[in-house]
Amino acid sequence: MAKTGPKQPKKKAVASVSARKGTQKPIALHFWPTPNGLKISIMLEECRLPYELHPVNINKGDQFKPEFLAISPNNRMPAIVDPDGPGGKPVSIFESGAILQYLGRKTGKFYPSGRAGIEVDQWLFWQMAHLGPTLGQVHHFRNYSQTKVPYAIERFMNEADRLYGVMDKRLADRDFLAGLYSIADMAAWPWARGYEKRGLDIEAFPHVRAWLSRVGARPGVMRGGKVGEDLREPDYDLGKDLAAHKILFGQKARK
Repeated sequence: MAKTGPKQPKKKAVASVSARKGTQKPIALHFWPTPNGLKISIMLEECRLPYELHPVNINKGDQFKPEFLAISPNNRMPAIVDPDGPGGKPVSIFESGAILQYLGRKTGKFYPSGRAGIEVDQWLFWQMAHLGPTLGQVHHFRNYSQTKVPYAIERFMNEADRLYGVMDKRLADRDFLAGLYSIADMAAWPWARGYEKRGLDIEAFPHVRAWLSRVGARPGVMRGGKVGEDLREPDYDLGKDLAAHKILFGQKARK
């Protein structure tokens, strides 16, 4: 019988320092510990915003529940509900890039305006359009696919190598992707750090390696990057979970 992981609580509360002081209403973070989910937990920790964690077990199909689809119609996490949205009214937001931009505007942190903001947007969208999808395909065809497809593995491995090269060149003369530390780094870091699982040689990209260490040493990133570690069994292998495979990789419009 396929292993589907442990049963999870309906809600697990996690709060930053400001939440414990009771200064703000917590943001509801609908989350599973994937790179896209970790982007948001990192940003919330970096901004010291109070939040509550609402696990969305994508391996069991929680993303198709009506209450989740009401805030994320694309049936993908992460999503947030901010009780103190624009005009003091609650607002829900899906798509990790949109959430990062919203939180940056809300707090005035890690998302500058003007020319600096243009730089951040370019590298944020580069991650959303290129780095994330490509590394996701590498991971899928190398580690999850029930049938190994050499062409697909080579195609996406080559593109991943190219993207790490783009990032390495960019970081050769600056500490962070947009110059100053920003949401662009928070978006790219959870994806880029998984190079070993994707068969990439980080030694070929010394500036990326240094950037991974530099970003990973930030206290907010250390806290946010560990969120949800207890939601999976330590030895859980999605590649062997046939039930989860059907849920995650068998979706069609009419299912």
